[in-house]
Amino acid sequence: MGQQQLLLIVLSLIIIGIAIVISIQLFSSNAIEHKRDILIKETTGLAALAIQYYKKPAEMGGGGKSFLGWTIPPQMVTTYNGNFMTASVTANQVIITGTGTEIVTGTDSIKVDTYVTDDDIYTVIIH
Repeated sequence: MGQQQLLLIVLSLIIIGIAIVISIQLFSSNAIEHKRDILIKETTGLAALAIQYYKKPAEMGGGGKSFLGWTIPPQMVTTYNGNFMTASVTANQVIITGTGTEIVTGTDSIKVDTYVTDDDIYTVIIH
């Protein structure tokens, strides 16, 4: 083999290596984003349950225009995608924290806070 052919082989291996590294990073980023979306969907579902509790009369087992007494159903505290807890429950607001199973960097997991009021649900991405 000539020197030019060896140079082309080495250059080809470097380009292939860079392409593999970039594709692995893109796959990891996509997986994290997908898990975060699932976590937001699950906390939003829990938020809908909290609003149902808020609007249901106390005589029927609801909160009667209050979030006090609402808890996450036991079967929904831990799912395949993460763990959920109520960070705060007041009469006018509930904060649901979801911690995912996907690691973002080092030991930091995906984490979102969903804020629930009587007429609004919004999510803040922590990690």
